[in-house]
Amino acid sequence: MSEAADSNVVEVSEAHRIDEGRLEDFCRANIEGFSGNLTVRQFQGGQSNPTYQISTDGPSARKYVVRKQPPGTLLASAHQVDREYRVMKALAQTDVPVPEMLALCQDKEILGTDFYVMAHLDGRVIRNLAVEGYAADERRAIYDQMNDVMARLHSVDHEAIGLGDFGRPGNYFERQIGRWTKQYRASQTDDLDAMEFLIDYLPKNIPADDSVSIAHGDYRLENTMFHATEPKLIAVLDWELATIGHPLADVGYNVMLYHVKLDSQGTLSGLDYDALGIPSENAYLADYCKRTGRDGIDDMPFYVAFSVFRLASIVQGVYKRGLDGNASSDKALGYREVCGYLANEARRIIEANS
Repeated sequence: MSEAADSNVVEVSEAHRIDEGRLEDFCRANIEGFSGNLTVRQFQGGQSNPTYQISTDGPSARKYVVRKQPPGTLLASAHQVDREYRVMKALAQTDVPVPEMLALCQDKEILGTDFYVMAHLDGRVIRNLAVEGYAADERRAIYDQMNDVMARLHSVDHEAIGLGDFGRPGNYFERQIGRWTKQYRASQTDDLDAMEFLIDYLPKNIPADDSVSIAHGDYRLENTMFHATEPKLIAVLDWELATIGHPLADVGYNVMLYHVKLDSQGTLSGLDYDALGIPSENAYLADYCKRTGRDGIDDMPFYVAFSVFRLASIVQGVYKRGLDGNASSDKALGYREVCGYLANEARRIIEANS
């Protein structure tokens, strides 16, 4: 399933209403050319930072996008929209496609939380991994674009674009496993044997490869936007988890759905790749290696299992926010069983390759 970005816009939910007058005043003061009366609607879907479409009328009518932190008590180091803004602002200097950043606000008197405003893009967000309704050559081009842009991101000199202090280089997996274990503990609601297994196993089995690059952290088809009529990737979205990290963390996450199934996205497991025009996992990884000069990837099961574990921790946080009443979507409470499913799948991946 693919859809124009605007087709996913609804009325603002009661839990995420904002002071539209204060937002309008901020935009007038901080965004060049901003004028006209403001209309605010909300993008549905997504479980993290509430995202809004704002429109102005009159001769200079224009659309913008606002992303802000959710209301309520937040987990440590989560929902850092200032980091999203900073990394996209820096990447505008490169060949990695990102939306134009217009203004960052860290004055909580305006909307109650940090937020930023970016330019609105007209394009398509493809939410179904099988890219239904497209010809095989178009699917092939879409997946090739996703692969190419990921390789481009991992080739960026982060220090040269001002992101030398955007994260600590080295020991990425050790730090990430610790972080997501802590996040999981902070939102834990059930005792899950598979999560305990992963919390014990992963830090003891970190691969020796200690490569460093910008890592998006949530790089998947649904977090990209394609041209309205061409199979051309025009923007990478949702940079909340970005840091200076390990490129193979992104790769493991990007191919994770060759191994697991999610209700929101489906799965790539068991498809007729040749008929669909979608690359097999091995072919996709080979293309990435060719683009980045790698001679294959050792320890791929670890990178995939780590990615599934991290997603399990994230999903548990989403579910807990749903219980607390401050999730970005009313679907959050439906995630109760997902953490356990993902943890079991990560354990299965490890044990199948031991």
